[in-house]
Amino acid sequence: MSLRSADTTARSRRSPWFVLGLAGLVLVLAGCASNAPLDTFAPEGPEARTIMDLVLPVFLVAAVVFVLVEGAIVVIMWKFRQRKNDDDPDGLPPQVHGNTRLEVGWTVLPAVILAPIAVLTVLTIFDLEERDADAVPVEVVGNQWWWQFNYDIDEDGEPDIVTATEMVVPAGRQIDLSITSNDVVHSFWIPRLNGKRDAVPGRTHTWSIEADEPGYYWGQCTEFCGLSHAEMRMRVVALPPDQYDEWVQSQMQPAPEPQTASEARGRDLFAQLCSSCHRNAGLPEDAQPSEDDHPLVAGVAPDLTHFASRRAYAGGIFELYNDDMTVNRGQLEAWLRNPPAEKAMAPGDNRGMPNLGLTEPQIDDLVDYLLSTSPDGPVWTGPRND
Repeated sequence: MSLRSADTTARSRRSPWFVLGLAGLVLVLAGCASNAPLDTFAPEGPEARTIMDLVLPVFLVAAVVFVLVEGAIVVIMWKFRQRKNDDDPDGLPPQVHGNTRLEVGWTVLPAVILAPIAVLTVLTIFDLEERDADAVPVEVVGNQWWWQFNYDIDEDGEPDIVTATEMVVPAGRQIDLSITSNDVVHSFWIPRLNGKRDAVPGRTHTWSIEADEPGYYWGQCTEFCGLSHAEMRMRVVALPPDQYDEWVQSQMQPAPEPQTASEARGRDLFAQLCSSCHRNAGLPEDAQPSEDDHPLVAGVAPDLTHFASRRAYAGGIFELYNDDMTVNRGQLEAWLRNPPAEKAMAPGDNRGMPNLGLTEPQIDDLVDYLLSTSPDGPVWTGPRND
């Protein structure tokens, strides 16, 4: 054998271990991210801590079982390995089938381990289903591919506030969620505030969240719901109670009247081109979308009445404001110029915003109008916790 052949053979023998080691290194490095807004191990609410109180002991038990089982496998492999001087190299080691004590033992031991875990799991489920008497009710509706949040403030059965992508809540108060879907199965998840709950068409699942402190909490749809599933995000904005009350009052008001000629032209364009899908309380009722003749498969599009009070749009993939709270106007213009290209929609897929063929002056006017809908800017100007 030549030296080159020997070297090639040695490298081929080492390559599986190299690949395995590299994969392990990648996994370790993936767990060292400094910006992890979807970190489920960083609870910031009572429901999330309730889950963590269950997860940690279960992980500890699982780790002990893993070490014992893997250790036993290594010992068995070493003890019963084939040796060069074996009289019968094809013979089997002593079998334990029919050993009643051993078989009863490895049946009872897992049951003893799993029984307390089962009890703790059931108790945790009951704890997560408890609701406070003063919890704030919010209806969560999944759509392809964005989240809608309905607030029935006067409790008359009809939503008084409708937002998209961002759910605004008071910090330190439980939020009673009713989760459903408008088209396919989605899954609602704000990892720092609670676990996951599916959104299923024709069904309503209850859930709750509560944020300890004011802040910005990220979430993600966790059920594959179509080609834009990975771009279906949501956020919870927790405000101090007094600021939340102010937000409720401001959201129940119509959008401000245009103050400039550009804003007025933008409102007219919105009524002509956008109101067939998007509702805007600043427009007359006859300019609102018709439920009987809606051009979208999902039958609904985000309510844009107070669009500029949110920091994200298009399913949460674009930021309306930069870190210094200046408007990211260029991205908003790009979105209006060609929405399917910005969100990488499949050709012919009409479940997203279509390309309306707007001219540059029309884009400028629409941007001016949309930004005027909430003159005070975003409801949350603090850090985004990312």
